[in-house]
Amino acid sequence: MKELDIDTSAADDLGDAHVGSSELTPLRDDAFDLSDNEKIEIIQEHFAKIMETMGLDLTDDSLKGTPYRVAKMYVKEVFHGLNPKNRPEARTFSNAYDYGDMVIEKNIQVNSFCEHHFLPFIGKAHVAYISKGKVIGLSKINRLVDYYSRRPQVQERLTLQIADAISEAMETDDVAVFIDSRHFCVAMRGIKDHTSSTVTSEFRGAFKEKETQRKFIEFIKTNTEI
Repeated sequence: MKELDIDTSAADDLGDAHVGSSELTPLRDDAFDLSDNEKIEIIQEHFAKIMETMGLDLTDDSLKGTPYRVAKMYVKEVFHGLNPKNRPEARTFSNAYDYGDMVIEKNIQVNSFCEHHFLPFIGKAHVAYISKGKVIGLSKINRLVDYYSRRPQVQERLTLQIADAISEAMETDDVAVFIDSRHFCVAMRGIKDHTSSTVTSEFRGAFKEKETQRKFIEFIKTNTEI
């Protein structure tokens, strides 16, 4: 494996600031040359080395399966959104009934991992669009949010990627995305703040208008618990 040339001071500063590098998830050109099973085998070996380095006894019944479990979790579950083969089909339909107001899917569960420390951040996403002739199945919005969440992320990037996906599927610029989440890298290390949350938003097209934004925010604040 290529040895990394790391400025540790800069790495700490960037990680503590939670700064991303680009809107695109940083991936190598050969990211999908290996099969999932091959990746699991390699990650399992390396994670075992990490555990051994920390002094853990991998002959213990409780620990000996952990490297495999972690590797499988990374590839098949928490990071399965890295592979474009897993992207859900964003099937749309004709807006035959000419509904012209905003459609909002709110309180969508976000389960993601901060790319700086590989610790989770969890929260809620609220997504809205105004149709320009198409509508999308509501569950597809949830699936797109989940897909882009299931990769090492920066919350700002996640917000933009969801907005891009909805805008592309709906062929409209009239899209809004609002995410409120808690970051375990803030709660469990560094400042160890258990109460703060991070809010990001992206307003495009008609949602740049103050009145439309206000209406969207009022809708997502409405208590709809059943």
